[in-house]
Amino acid sequence: MLNKQNILGVGITSDKSSTILEYVIDQIHGGTKKLFIVTPNPEILFYAKSHLAYKDKLNSADIALADGIGVILASRLLGLPIQERTTGVDFIEQLCEMSREKPISMGFLGGRSNVAELAAECLKQKYPWIDVVFTGEEWDSRGFKIKDLRLKNDNKDEKILNPKSLIVNQPQIDILFVAYGFPKQEEWIYDNLATLPVKAAMGVGGAFDYLSGSVPRAPKFMRRLGFEWLYRLTIQPWRLKRQVALLKFIVLILKERFTHS
Repeated sequence: MLNKQNILGVGITSDKSSTILEYVIDQIHGGTKKLFIVTPNPEILFYAKSHLAYKDKLNSADIALADGIGVILASRLLGLPIQERTTGVDFIEQLCEMSREKPISMGFLGGRSNVAELAAECLKQKYPWIDVVFTGEEWDSRGFKIKDLRLKNDNKDEKILNPKSLIVNQPQIDILFVAYGFPKQEEWIYDNLATLPVKAAMGVGGAFDYLSGSVPRAPKFMRRLGFEWLYRLTIQPWRLKRQVALLKFIVLILKERFTHS
């Protein structure tokens, strides 16, 4: 079993990413429970603090990856043994790499325009052995809205024209990556996981933008130093408004730190 540590009332998986990856692969190949995977960052944790129903859904997840250097810094201030930061982008790529030895099928749902399909295509070029069985754009109360859904069947790609048939006709997807942004993606997975033909579902936020190359990632040295957030801010200035949540998150962490010291 994996371990969790509590930050602002949300359990964060504290194991190393390699341990988490092995657990996911093992559960996909031999487990009986569907996995719910979330990727909390400071903005999500701050939001959950005042949205209790959403917090409960986060805490129902089997795995909560520490996505953001702010979560790691918070864990250190609070004296919690969270091993390392694991972004949704890195986790997806690591799963792709591991699937070379232990094959898993993948689905990509959400994101802007056709970014799910672009992300899958870019990953396929980098990891030609991956098995992508589904890319789709959007979902609402009437079912899936799909611009170009291709269903892998008997080694052929066939276009499926009836989006509402997806849930009953889609073959088993080992892991479905859902890019609706928070809180929608976590709420959607929580509400639908039981009926989806998947073994695991993971909320990945804006990961498809980076995986598709639509938005450049920070250089590796900036990621290692924990400054990916600063790089994102320089290329997406609109993120400045979101930094207010980060500042409030830091205040809450400091308050909790000194309250219990």
